[in-house]
Amino acid sequence: MYRKIGIKLTTNYSYNFSIPKRSKDRIKFIIIHYTGMKTESTAIKRLQDPKSKVSSHYYVKKNGNVINLVPDLYEAWHAGKSRWKNFRSLNKNSIGIEITNPGHEYRYKSFSSKQITSLKKLLKYLIKKYKINYKYILGHSDISPDRKKDPGEKFPWRELAKSKLAWWHNLDLKKIKKFRKIRLSSKKEEKSFTKNLHKIGYMKISQKRSKKDRLIIKAFQRRFRQDLVNGLVDKECFLISKNLILS
Repeated sequence: MYRKIGIKLTTNYSYNFSIPKRSKDRIKFIIIHYTGMKTESTAIKRLQDPKSKVSSHYYVKKNGNVINLVPDLYEAWHAGKSRWKNFRSLNKNSIGIEITNPGHEYRYKSFSSKQITSLKKLLKYLIKKYKINYKYILGHSDISPDRKKDPGEKFPWRELAKSKLAWWHNLDLKKIKKFRKIRLSSKKEEKSFTKNLHKIGYMKISQKRSKKDRLIIKAFQRRFRQDLVNGLVDKECFLISKNLILS
């Protein structure tokens, strides 16, 4: 099966999953993570260690090879406390994919072309098999913005979106950049941005812009305005949010 889609895949099952099996129609999301650990071997070992109580369905290594850690129809323990639209605790509705990357704590770097090539093939296969909406291909920071940063601002969401493997706006990056750091002109626009963010799927934010609110805004920026993640809402962010809900 996996050879047909061009992936070199091995099976090395983790103990960390929930039973009984779930039905295929419960799988609505694919959640992408980075490992955030110093070495690849340490990350794989942790995902297989019963004491860690974490796992994922798939693991994409530095060389692009893929490990299947948990069968698709069992819940892997990757999402934790999470939320997107009306869904809560997304383990039960998702497939988790971990990708080797040291993350923000250990010199975060770009993902390799081999990793992204394998990921694209895996996503195409999973989307087709489980009839997953490409808008439901999410990062861990999207569903847990107050806890997580992965897969981060260096993850190529825009590239994946060109193949309908992720959601992205259709605005010209150079043209909208001139609106960067321009404050919203009215309370009406501020309320509109708040509503847009919630319609996209993020947790609700308040007008007071608490610490948690800024983390949610940063999650949105890591996903859709990746070259400036500052937690501040400007005209550029507003235009991106507006475009997304109309797409």
